[in-house]
Amino acid sequence: MRFPARPAQAPPKLPEWDPAWSRIVKAASEDGPHSFHVLDTLEVLRAEGLEPTGTILALHGNPTWSYLWRHLAQATVDTARSGGRVWRLIAPDQLDMGFSERLGHESLPTPHGAEVRRMSQRIDDFDAVVTPLLAEVAGSAVPHDGATPAASAAGAASADHPIVTIGHDWGGVLSLGWAARNSELVSASISLNTAVHQPEDAPIPAPLRATLAGPMLPTATVVTDGFLRVTMSLGDLDPAIKDAFRSPYENASRRHGIGGFVADIPVDENHPSHSELQRVGADIAAIEHPALLVWGPKDPVFLERYLRDLRQRLPQADVHRFELGSHLVSEDPDVAGVVTDWLEAQFPAAGTPAPGAPAAGASASTNADADVQSPDAAAPARGVTAILDARHDDETIASVDFAQNPAQQITWRHLWHVTTSIAGGLLELGVRPGDRVSMLVPPGNNLTAALYACLKIGAVAVVADAGLGPKGMTRATTSADPQWIIGELPGLGLARAFNWPGRRISVSPLGSVQAKLFKVETSLTALSRTTHHAQLPTPAATDDAAILFTSGSTGPAKGVRYTHGDISALAAVLTRVFDVHEGTGLVAGFPPFALLGPAIGATSVTPDMSVTKPKTLTASAISDAIIAGHATMVFASPAAYKNVAATASDRDDEQKAACARVELVLSAGAPVPLELMDAIAEVFPNASIHSPYGMTEGLLLTDIDHDGVTAADATPNLGVCVGRPIDGVELALAPIDDTGKSADALRQGDEAQGHLGEFVVSAAHIKSGYDNLWATTAQSARDDLDGRTWHRTNDIGHIDTEGRVWLEGRLQHVVTTPRGPVGPGGLEALIDSDEQVSRSSIVGIGPSGTQSLVAVLDAEGTDLSPGLAPLDLTARLRELVDEVVGHDLTAVLVAPTFPTDIRHNSKIDRSRLAAWADRVLAGGSVRSKV
Repeated sequence: MRFPARPAQAPPKLPEWDPAWSRIVKAASEDGPHSFHVLDTLEVLRAEGLEPTGTILALHGNPTWSYLWRHLAQATVDTARSGGRVWRLIAPDQLDMGFSERLGHESLPTPHGAEVRRMSQRIDDFDAVVTPLLAEVAGSAVPHDGATPAASAAGAASADHPIVTIGHDWGGVLSLGWAARNSELVSASISLNTAVHQPEDAPIPAPLRATLAGPMLPTATVVTDGFLRVTMSLGDLDPAIKDAFRSPYENASRRHGIGGFVADIPVDENHPSHSELQRVGADIAAIEHPALLVWGPKDPVFLERYLRDLRQRLPQADVHRFELGSHLVSEDPDVAGVVTDWLEAQFPAAGTPAPGAPAAGASASTNADADVQSPDAAAPARGVTAILDARHDDETIASVDFAQNPAQQITWRHLWHVTTSIAGGLLELGVRPGDRVSMLVPPGNNLTAALYACLKIGAVAVVADAGLGPKGMTRATTSADPQWIIGELPGLGLARAFNWPGRRISVSPLGSVQAKLFKVETSLTALSRTTHHAQLPTPAATDDAAILFTSGSTGPAKGVRYTHGDISALAAVLTRVFDVHEGTGLVAGFPPFALLGPAIGATSVTPDMSVTKPKTLTASAISDAIIAGHATMVFASPAAYKNVAATASDRDDEQKAACARVELVLSAGAPVPLELMDAIAEVFPNASIHSPYGMTEGLLLTDIDHDGVTAADATPNLGVCVGRPIDGVELALAPIDDTGKSADALRQGDEAQGHLGEFVVSAAHIKSGYDNLWATTAQSARDDLDGRTWHRTNDIGHIDTEGRVWLEGRLQHVVTTPRGPVGPGGLEALIDSDEQVSRSSIVGIGPSGTQSLVAVLDAEGTDLSPGLAPLDLTARLRELVDEVVGHDLTAVLVAPTFPTDIRHNSKIDRSRLAAWADRVLAGGSVRSKV
């Protein structure tokens, strides 16, 4: 089959493509002059009087073309227009690809055939086309004179005109290879899904393996457009966008390059490009300049192992994962935003301060340094294991675990001995400081032992709530990429079934068959018999200690990074604010705090309950835990307390007396209404009842007690009052505009009162960042006020004249009505006051800015039937909403179920309810899945 040569040409009219970006460039490649189609924004910029002060060199992969970079082109032009750095984007179509020149070929491509353009040639092609283009802008490079750019343009890249490479697919490794060879020219590198190394013990990804099989290669890639169509399915693309990507490859005569690209994949050491890929991989490992890796984890071709390899070669790289992204991750418009934000953080425009984003190589800002300071004391905070180590000879009870049958209690001496032995055993096994260890162990003594052993040697504990379900836990564990897994059999079974990364350690010893089945190397029991090491590594306060995953109630669960300093600061808060000190007996029905006992010297008791089902905690179970631990403090979630109150009559006299000795009751995870507080007070008649507000990113931020809730309920404020900031927490507000976005400028004190806004907090014990989410970390910590590190909570509400915080929902759930933005939580609290309503959700239906308010009621626990609410109830609620806030309630619906998170059983998924309400109001079935 003969493939005729054709010169480069401009693309036809395409969606989201500016014809002014296109130009034809002739370049002298090693095998002769060739013509390239190039996306170049220089003309557009200069037409607006903007001269580039930075250049981005972009390279597509297979079977895409420069159309891949249209979002980035538009984003960089928009950034320049708004006063940011003027980035010029240069993105050539590779030869035989896109609208660049088609080379003449006499036969179909095969892996070892002469009709294939090899990796080394493609890097040379890229060099040939970009070098003269760089010379067009003063200050970016000098004209190409035959020498390599590294030799002829040494020192050309600078803070005044940085040069950055970006690539995707095989364009990723090619652009990184070019950047490595031209390290004196390149200031930074970015890569989307790509691969540098194929492990010898791992199979080639199935899609490529099928395509490379014998005659399938030319058939799937050239003779038909099968490979092209499959690739276009690896992203959420509109049909018109798919057609635009396919436009350069309309027939077999234009698809030789697609087949040639696949044929050049080095599948083994005999392949012609194998040695070149090895050399490029070594060159990439020598890159020292800043780097960013943007990743779509659902990619069936470039799997997690390739990201792991890239991170090892580029340890300085920042990483941002689009958890729902696939191979064509660039088709998510936010990718362009992440890239431009990262570039702004690395290379701020002249005259503008660097934004509050982390520097290259740091995935988040930290709150602690080598001598972490308590907010109200000059002495540094104690290390996480300091109290445990100090009590190594103490024979009093440290922990009681009712998850064991019978209940298991251990002394401080035993806990210290076991954690120290396991720590030494982990070191001998190969665990190193900084290694990540996934904890697939329910709260209790086993988890405490494993966690503190890791803390002692500087290993990082990865904790993902089992309530996330198999898919959610798989996504979380994969994103954290642990080197080790410690698990009970259910967790090890999930790890095996979903192929989670990490070497396996069981809690208890397994038989040879089970150990082989689950790939288990040893057990905690065996490690606990290790002879103590003379000296263990000493983690610094700034070292990561744990990755705690959020509940996933508002999107894919995020891994929250906590350093040793952060955890020490959190322990100090409990000691300072709630008087939790050494010797305190603490019943922890809220998992995060069950693990803090040894850090504060408290005797911690894990009650008999299902961790993923808080409602399983009964009054008898919590009473038995109080008795066992001589506890004076109880910590649980509102859902757990609700069942405790409901089962209070089942207690015997001894259990009632134990509850009467409790001095402090804390509830976290969701606000506690007055009725529930009253019910809790009947169970614990002599306790001070508090409801601290916080989140995974900051577990304790504000606090309110029973009297505070009573006083707040007597005011006309809407929402749920969570009290005032605790000692050591600074609070600010970012007002919300008519579009539902929170402002960049923060307000504090009197200026913050009375406005609907996003709460922004600063404290020593808030997170140090999000794991592998550079942009999320940067956005949450972007504020620079009073020299503090701040965190945008995504929670919204207002601050009243008494300085109390009132929650009104989440930022993404703001309803943008014609009368202005509405926080759903405020109206929900109002509607929930009706005796016929158990709980409600306010959602917005319609276009942004003109949304209608719709109330969705929960049918559970009421006599309401799914569908339209009764007319009298609807009229009553409409009148109430109009009278109090002056808003119109368009409709009142009753949903068959209410979607909530599993961890707390209380956070309502308003997005799902909004979608359901929209379907119902459009004539859909009320019985449809919420």
